[in-house]
Order: sequence, then C-alpha cells, then structure tokens
Amino acid sequence: MTSILHAASKVRWNKSTAAKRAVFLVAAAYGAKSLYPLIIKHIGRRAGGSHAPGKAEANGLQSALTTTSGGHASPGVNAQFVQQILALVKIVFPKLLTRELALLCLHSAALVSRTFLSIYVAGLDGQIVKSIVEKEPRSFAVKLMKWLLVAIPATFVNSAIRYLEGKLALAFRTRLVEHAYRTYFTEQTYYKVSNMDGRLANPDQSLTEDVMMFSQSVAHLYSNLTKPILDVILTSYTLIQTARSRGANASGPTLLAGLVVFATAKVLRACSPKFGKLVAEEAHRKGYLRYVHSRIITNAEEIAFYRGHKVEMRQLQKCYKALAEQMNLILSKRLWYIMVEQFLMKYVWSGSGLVMVAVPIITATGFADNELADGQTQVLVSERTEAFTTARNLLASGADAIERIMSSYKEVTELAGYTARVHNMFLVFDEVQRGVYKRSSVSTTAVAGEKKSGGRHELHIDGPLEIKGKVIDVDKGIVCENVPIITPNGDVVVSSLNFKVEEDMHLLITGPNGCGKSSLFRILSGLWPVYGGLLYKPAPQHMFYIPQRPYMSIGTLRDQVIYPDSLEDMHEKGFRDKDLEGILDIVNLNHIVSREGGWEAEVDWKDVLSGGEKQRMGMARMFYHRPKYALLDECTSAVSIDVEGKIFQAAKDAGISLLSITHRPSLWKYHTHLLQFDGEGGWRFEQLDTATRLSLTEEKQRLESQLAGIPKMQLRLNELCKILGEDSVLKTEEPDEEE
Repeated sequence: MTSILHAASKVRWNKSTAAKRAVFLVAAAYGAKSLYPLIIKHIGRRAGGSHAPGKAEANGLQSALTTTSGGHASPGVNAQFVQQILALVKIVFPKLLTRELALLCLHSAALVSRTFLSIYVAGLDGQIVKSIVEKEPRSFAVKLMKWLLVAIPATFVNSAIRYLEGKLALAFRTRLVEHAYRTYFTEQTYYKVSNMDGRLANPDQSLTEDVMMFSQSVAHLYSNLTKPILDVILTSYTLIQTARSRGANASGPTLLAGLVVFATAKVLRACSPKFGKLVAEEAHRKGYLRYVHSRIITNAEEIAFYRGHKVEMRQLQKCYKALAEQMNLILSKRLWYIMVEQFLMKYVWSGSGLVMVAVPIITATGFADNELADGQTQVLVSERTEAFTTARNLLASGADAIERIMSSYKEVTELAGYTARVHNMFLVFDEVQRGVYKRSSVSTTAVAGEKKSGGRHELHIDGPLEIKGKVIDVDKGIVCENVPIITPNGDVVVSSLNFKVEEDMHLLITGPNGCGKSSLFRILSGLWPVYGGLLYKPAPQHMFYIPQRPYMSIGTLRDQVIYPDSLEDMHEKGFRDKDLEGILDIVNLNHIVSREGGWEAEVDWKDVLSGGEKQRMGMARMFYHRPKYALLDECTSAVSIDVEGKIFQAAKDAGISLLSITHRPSLWKYHTHLLQFDGEGGWRFEQLDTATRLSLTEEKQRLESQLAGIPKMQLRLNELCKILGEDSVLKTEEPDEEE
C-alpha cells in the first residue's frame, strides 16, 4: 500500500495532463453508459431464453409494432433481396427505351466525365507544384489558368450529377406510384387490402413514404457506387502505368492496397449491425404513429364527447416512445460502427497510402539523381515532387472511392429494408386481386377469444379461406343458391342462403344486429368473395349501394350529385344542371343550390351538410344513376318519415328494384318480399304481407309495454304483504341477499 502511495506521489499533474485524463474519463463513462444496456440485454436474453414473454411482448401496442408483414424473415442483403429489387426494376423499366433509361444514361455519362476530370486535375496539380519548385512563374501562371478553366466544367458536372440524381429518383418514384395507383384502384383492391387482408397495416405509408425512400435510395446508391467503382479502376490503372514508366515495381503497393481493403471489408462486415431490419422497423413504427394520429383526426368529435383525450394522448405517447426507442437504437449502433469505419478508412488507409506513394518514388530508377557529362549531378527534386503530388491526389481519389463503396454497404442494407416493404406492398396488391387473403395472427387471436367468450357465431373457419363459389353476371334478377355469408375473419354468419329477386320485386331485409344484413350487401356489391354456391346478379353498373353515412367527395356541389361520374360523363349521359335540379327536388334538397352559391360551389361538404341532407344526397345519386337495383342500408334513418316515403315511392315509380335494410315500419308498404335473419344462422324468405306484419308489430309493442310494468307491480305487492303481515297467492319469494 505504501509503495502505491509513494508511486502516486511522484506523478506530476499539470493542466494538460489533467485535461487529457478528464476527457478520457468522460469518454469512458459515456461508452460504459451506452454499452451497459446492450450488455445487460444480451446477458438477460441468454439467461432468460424464451421461457416467458416479456412485458413488451404482452403489450398489444408493442406486438402490433413488432409484427412483420406476413411473417417473412427480416430484410437483408441476400438472394431474396436480389429477387425483390429485380422485380421492382422491371416496374421502373417496363421496356427497353424509356425516359428513365435516358436519364440513367445521362447520369452515367456525367459520372464518367467527373472521373476523367478528377484524373486530369490530379495531373495538373502535380504540374503546378513542379513549376513552383522549379521557380518558373510563367509556367505556374499558365498552369493555374488551366486549373481555373477546368473548374468551370468540373463544377457544372458536379451540379449535373446531383440534378440528374434527383430527376432519376423522381422518375423512379413516378413510375412506381403510377403502377401502385393503377393496381390499388383495380378490382376494389383499396377496400380489400384494409378490410379483407391484414398484412398491410398502413397502405398509405407504403404508397407514399416507402416508395419515396426506396426511389431516393436507389438513385443515390447508383451514384455512390458507379462513380467510385470507375474511380478505383481508372486511378489504379493510371498509378500503375506511371510507376512502371519510371521503372518502379507496382506489385508491392498493389498487394498492400488489396490487403488493407480486404481486411477493412472483413472488419466492417463483422461489426455492421442489421441496418436493413432496423430501418424497416423504424418505418413500420412511423407508419403506426401516423395511423394513430389519423384515427384521432377522424374520430375527433366522438373523442371530445367522451372526453377521451387522456387515453388518446397516452396511446400517442406510447407510439412515439416506441419510435424514439427504435431511432435511439439505430443512432447508438451507428455511433460505434462509424467510429470503426472512420478509423480504418481515414487513418489506417492514409498511413497505407503514404507507404504506397513513397515506395515507388524511392525505389524508381526514373526518379534517381543522374550524373551529367560534365560531372555535375542532376537533381530530380521537381520531378519527384510532381510525381508525389499527382500520385497522392490520385490515391486520395481512389481511397475516397473505396471508402464510399465500403460505406455503401450500410446504405445497401437500408435499401434492403425499403425494398422489402415496397415489394411486399405490390405482392399483397397482386394476391388480393387474385383472391388470396391472409389475416394477421393478432386478428385471428382476437377472433378466437371472442368466440370463446360466448360470441354469437359458433361456426368458425380456421386457416385460409378457399373461394369455391361462382359469380355469374346476368341481365335480370338476383339469385343466391347455397351462398354462405362468411366474414373475412372466418366467422360463418349464415351457412347457406337461397333467395330470388326478380324485376319489380322490392325486398325488405330485417334481423338483429350482426346477423348478416350488411354482409349480404357486401357480397352483392363484390366487396366480399363468394366462398360457395352460385350468385347470379347484374353487372356492377346496374347496382347502386347507398350506406347509412354517404361519402362526400372533394369537389363542387354538382360533383356530389353525380359522384362518381365526372362532368364529361354527365354530359355524355345527356344530363344538364336543370335535370339535377329536378333530382334534388325529389329528395327535397333544391334549396341548397342557392344556399351554397350554385353548382360550382366547392366547400367541405362533409361538414357543411347535415346528417339528413347527406342521406338525401345519397338518394339523389341513386336517381341520377338510375340503376336496376338499389341496395339501401339504413340510408334514410335521419330523414323525416314524409320525405322518406316520397323518395321510396319515386324510386319505385322510376322502375328501380329496392333491397332495403330498415327498422322503420312506415317503409314496409314499399316492399313486396321479406328476407328475415334470426341472428343464429337461420333465415326466412317469403312474400311480405304488410298489414299482417304491422298488426303483429303493434301487438308486440303493446305486450312489451304491458310486461314492462309487471316487475314493478310484483315488487309493490311484496312490500304491501310485508307491511300488512299477510300473505298472497301471487307473492313471489325474494332472492337471498347472499345470492
């Protein structure tokens, strides 16, 4: 102990030493702080194994964030990545001669030009230094003027490279977006992706941010790989030729360069984190955070009524915390990786470069001092200086190129994450169009739990649903033959449905909530597939569906009536604004034309129109399109009874067959047949006797009102018997308090 104290007393502390040691201690403390959680997590993972799920896995939000689409392996630079990017390249370059290929050729030409300019400037630098060493001012001035003149095309080429890279990224994005939109809006894919399939949690993010990041990454990576590879080839060739021309052996420096680059690649490959998986997870969490924001915006009124802002804020904070944790994880991994990368590529490579430049100049016979005929020695200092400057500039350019190639591996792994997400989006779109639907494991688990807890649907189909039914387009009538009603989750609502709706028939559909009324409309509209039996129905243009909450599009008042037609479509059908005014008169909406400022008025119709006005606007669209069959799903629940009756009678007079879901008895008289579901998988199809059904409904309501008072009367009888101390034959036993 005394020896330690004696040695410590001899140590001299000055300001410089204290500062250095303080910096070292701070760096060591920060490193320990950063590495401690990772080490503990690694040890805990080894010790704990997979015996029990962690709290994060038990959390529903965390499981939603960490669930990968379709259960695929994490993205990486492998054969799957090559297949995916080749598939996307076929979309970007659909044929040989395209605008994208022209931009790519121009971009490549600019990159090649920049490489040759770099070699020329390196040689010019050497000549300038030689003129300085030889003290030749005229030669120096000429060389400097050349150097300044070369700077003009060099700077233009640099700017052109960035410009063409941006244009190339935009061209790639445009091609992908056009293909994506075309696929997304074909065969109602936009509906099926969100409602029938569970692999794309946020299609909006895949269509916007993921496509943008993929396009930018591809264009940037092409620039960052093409020019460096060309730089390495040309600078290496120039250096070797220069060394050989001066009698130097270039094999030693070449071998050293190859050895250093190989060792660097091995070390960086071993130290590189899985950036592809990390970036893909970050994009997924960004999309989920945006989804939670959009839910709050969509349901702002309901949340405000419930005063649920605290719950929603906690959800947002939880989502943002998960995103921040992922971003911090990426930043911490990049910290150490970039430190190792910079150490190898800047300092190790610079030292090796000096050796590679010095050895040929020292050993070259062409740079040795020569004895002249008069006995004087010719000192070739200026030639050696020129060669050293040129070689060092070329070597620096080559080293920078190799550094960019090595650094590009990180960008390639990140590109693998974007590629996996974009390719998965197109894969889901394609499979959904072919009728292949896959629900996520989270949704399946939720459904199973609902079934165990005593849900209504006892029948449930596990695994993928097979589409065995057939849909046949006919001119007249709707016929269902043994068609089951099955939800996307696999719940069998009705095992087999049979009915026939002919022309001039009007079908009333009734039943309790969740019995399959709206599901039947989804099948008839083609939103849900027919999993069995035969369905004969008119073509989609002859059927028109009106929901309880009609969709108000962006556009003018005229656009609301003729939706989804355009103004040109309206004129082709022979309609004019006067005809539209007549339609609005039928649904008692003609006042809004003057109220809102005419047909060209453009406001946020979702907020401007009341609930009843929006429903009547939906009925106005029916009169505009004049379909053979109208599917009405509680579409007049906010409309007064007299106006509602006027609309239904006008629809019948127009020759439109009505298939209506309604709970209002006042509308029964406008229908001829009844399809009634019992909520247990059963159904009844029969001719509707409106008078009998109304009398039965009145009797039911009367009995309900009479029976509603019986429990109160029974309770009062028990109280009177207790007060009087008497008994009664109608007295009931009171339940035990313990029970």
